[in-house]
Amino acid sequence: MAAPSEAPVTRQVSGHADRAPVPSGPESWQPLAAAVAELPVLDASGRPVPFGELFRERRAIVVFVRHFLCYICKEYVEDLAKIPKSFLQEANVTLIVIGQSSYHHIEPFCKLTGYSHEIYVDPEREIYKRLGMKRGEEIASSGQSPHVKSNILSGSIRSLWRAVTGPLFDFQGDPAQQGGTLILGPGNNIHFIHHDRNRLDHKPINSVLQLVGIQHVDFTSRPSVIHV
Repeated sequence: MAAPSEAPVTRQVSGHADRAPVPSGPESWQPLAAAVAELPVLDASGRPVPFGELFRERRAIVVFVRHFLCYICKEYVEDLAKIPKSFLQEANVTLIVIGQSSYHHIEPFCKLTGYSHEIYVDPEREIYKRLGMKRGEEIASSGQSPHVKSNILSGSIRSLWRAVTGPLFDFQGDPAQQGGTLILGPGNNIHFIHHDRNRLDHKPINSVLQLVGIQHVDFTSRPSVIHV
């Protein structure tokens, strides 16, 4: 008889952690199910890597994005790309982005965003599901994101243009899928998890960096958002 599937991780860990780095005591984490750690992600060459291998030896900030055509995700990842590798190395932390497209889209997305840290895809969205990532847009006020440069009209037009002019015409993932941010490791330990309720509900990057003791990065050297 097959064992029942494990329920997805759905609770926020360390709810007040934005105010201070995550403590190192045993009370500050919850375990990641071994079955989830064993699920594969694909790298840019299509090679499968067990999810848990990404953070087995050190802490990792893991950002699940909606899909690679989402202009909000693109602009968020453009800011992730600005985090100096030296900051991460000094804190012994890995930065990882995970999308849900075909692995063929990884290299073009990195070129588009300037992102050079680790990146993988979960094309079947199995890890998204097991971690409780939401589908659909929850109507909730998420405030003004410090990472979104485009308004909805210009951003949507650019996303559509990239879809129809790309070598593979697809949406590069399920458009209804939401993402989230986790701090994991070393080993199968979850120190923090945030489930995005809608496309604008991502965690501000500096608040995540603070949780792992990394100094703030200046993301303000860009044009202001123009609303329509």
